[in-house]
Formats: sequence, C-alpha cells, structure tokens
Amino acid sequence: MKKIILTIILTFSLSLYSQNDKPKRSPFKFEIAATETQQYAMDVKESPYFVKEKILQIYCGEKVFVECEIQADTISKMKVVEKNINPEKTIVIDFSQNAENRKDLRTDLNVKNPFPKTLKYEALMFTPISEKWKSTSIIPIKPKLENFEMWPHPIITLVLENWKLE
Repeated sequence: MKKIILTIILTFSLSLYSQNDKPKRSPFKFEIAATETQQYAMDVKESPYFVKEKILQIYCGEKVFVECEIQADTISKMKVVEKNINPEKTIVIDFSQNAENRKDLRTDLNVKNPFPKTLKYEALMFTPISEKWKSTSIIPIKPKLENFEMWPHPIITLVLENWKLE
C-alpha cells in the first residue's frame, strides 16, 4: 500500500513539475519605438524560446524564467518555465524598451544570476535600423547578483548563447 501511495505522489509531483514548462511563446503583436517618430511592428508567431540547445531568443518586452540543470559546474540543460518555482536554479531575464523620451530611446536587459558562480554568456542583437544580426558585449554576472545592460537604441530581439559558469 505504501508503494502505491508513494507512486501516486511521485507521478502527481512529476506531472505538476512538467506542467510548468513553457517551451514556446504564444503568438503576439510586437511593437516598439524604432526612431523618434516611427514605430516598428510585426506579428510574432508561436515559436520556441530556445531556437537550438542553450540558444535563447528573446523579444523586447518579454520576461522569462530560464530553469537550468547543473552537472559538474556546467549548465547542462536550460528550459523556459511559466513560474519561478525553483529560484536557486532559475535565471530571470527581463528585456524591455524605455521610450519615455523618444529622443533618447533605450533598450534594457536585466539578468539575475541565481548561482554561486559567475554567469557568462554572449549576445547577438537585431535592430530595426540595421535589420542585421550584430554581436554585442555583455558583462559577466557575479554570483547571486543581477546585471543591467543598456543600449542607447532600439533592439527587436536578442539571441543569448554560450552560457557558462566560472
């Protein structure tokens, strides 16, 4: 009887855990200020957050929780989850635009490192002006801290890759 109850509890727990997975974003109408006088808009289709293993694409205006599995001090798996139920292993990423003053458009990326080691990653950006992928520098995030990156121009989307703990 104990085995049956334990099996039921374990099955229920695993099903609740997997229900938190959010592998794809829902479709949405994307719009940001592109210049002082122009807007940039597009329809974002339902699409995976991770375009390849450990390569995250995030659009301006999105906030995601990236839950990680760590093996031998290495990030072995990453997935986007609906809720941050495991904050000790979840990277919080908030990507937004500040367009209060249209003459000084700014794009912000806030990344919270939950790990006891420095978090490093690389980024590519796609802007409405160039419409080309360009590399951009990112500051490593010290253990248990949050970084604030800012660019003095609009960005449509970022690709974040090559995640490492050091």
